[in-house]
Amino acid sequence: MDGPPESDQCSVCHGGFNTPCQANCSHWFCGNCIMLVWHHGSALQPCKCPLCRRQITLLVPTEASLSQRNTPEVAEILGKVETYNRYFGGQSRGLIQRMQDLPFLLRRLLREVLDPRRSLPLVIRARVIVATILTGAYILSPVDFIPEAIFGIVGLLDDLLITLVVFLHIATIYRSVLYRRHGGS
Repeated sequence: MDGPPESDQCSVCHGGFNTPCQANCSHWFCGNCIMLVWHHGSALQPCKCPLCRRQITLLVPTEASLSQRNTPEVAEILGKVETYNRYFGGQSRGLIQRMQDLPFLLRRLLREVLDPRRSLPLVIRARVIVATILTGAYILSPVDFIPEAIFGIVGLLDDLLITLVVFLHIATIYRSVLYRRHGGS
């Protein structure tokens, strides 16, 4: 699914999606509508999602929107989205923001890795696969920092911590790909 659900509507204009963009909180908006929300507030800081009130630090247009880039209206909206991403997409965020972005980024990454028509760079694809395999091998291996045989359920903490760190690393790599792809330099 590259676009918003068929029965969904933009929560700003309450109409069908025109140049749909997905925010890092996973909500969908018309590209122009979310730019109006941003300009209505302070243009010096990222806008907040009208639905969940999380800061929007990355907007990802659909492939269909990108393919219509030659239309002047769509090109203008995509230009605004790229400007927004340039301003706010590359900022370093805290751990809480990174963990909140984790489901959005991992879901998009999984779709991109499994879809052969997507253009994820080979080096990035290899890094994701190697990190996932090494994490699986660590979890399945009997060698642990905190052994489960001695500490019981507490011994699972190192496995969970390693998994979380690897997921955050993979999400950061993929976020940088999205940032470069949609407005970053």
